[in-house]
Amino acid sequence: MTTADHFRITASALKRWAIGQLQDSLAIGLLWFVGLWIIGVPWALLWAALAAALQIIPHFGPILSLLGPVLAAALRWQDWRHPLYVLILYAVIVVVDGLVLQPYIMRRVARVPIWASILVPLVLGFLIPFWGFLLAPPLLAVVYAFKSRRTEHP
Repeated sequence: MTTADHFRITASALKRWAIGQLQDSLAIGLLWFVGLWIIGVPWALLWAALAAALQIIPHFGPILSLLGPVLAAALRWQDWRHPLYVLILYAVIVVVDGLVLQPYIMRRVARVPIWASILVPLVLGFLIPFWGFLLAPPLLAVVYAFKSRRTEHP
């Protein structure tokens, strides 16, 4: 295999991973919109669009997307229940995204097995605390692209 083949396979895998990330961001935005709309938080569409855009930033993006809706709920109702509902919505979205959406999308788009997309970020996050979580998904996409190439062309 030539260097050009390596670059082509890597670029293709990273492109598929980026498409998967975009799909995940859109799904997260939709979940936020529906949840905030049900709760009645003002500017639900704005917060959902912001959450979709911030989803690209690993770990910090979802937390940043939480601030606006919590503040909007607190200012709108001036109680503790509605901001708590937003926090519960956030927890549900994080769990659904981490255990269902991302593994499914990675399997479908980048051909990464569900078990690997759940387990490898945890292991790499433990071994390399910040960078492991950050690098695991694109690294998995590249590794499985080369694995698939090897099984197709032995």
